[in-house]
Amino acid sequence: MCTNYAPVQRLVLRDIFGVEPPAAEWKPETWPDYATPIVRADGDGRRDSVLAAFGMIPRDRWPENVRPFATMNARSETVGEKRSFSGPWKNGQLCLVPAYRRVAMAWTSKIRSAGAALI
Repeated sequence: MCTNYAPVQRLVLRDIFGVEPPAAEWKPETWPDYATPIVRADGDGRRDSVLAAFGMIPRDRWPENVRPFATMNARSETVGEKRSFSGPWKNGQLCLVPAYRRVAMAWTSKIRSAGAALI
């Protein structure tokens, strides 16, 4: 499961995605609940870029009676079924998450240790 990536720079949002970057700053690496730029359609269907929390449900918004679980990754075969993704998926609440690098943990079966692997 990927829980860390590097979002694109402002220039890439302007030149490649054709959107004005969000005014606020974001960190060079993104982890769950960090603010990071996304590209979405605005109310008129035009591309727009805003900062959003990485993950479907920010940690500070979980109801007290619900145990938090990971909401960063959706599997294509179950995105319409899992409770954390099905509502937004069925309502067409989609966006692009522009990144220039993601980091995935590489687990080896023999030594069971983690090492970062750029993918």
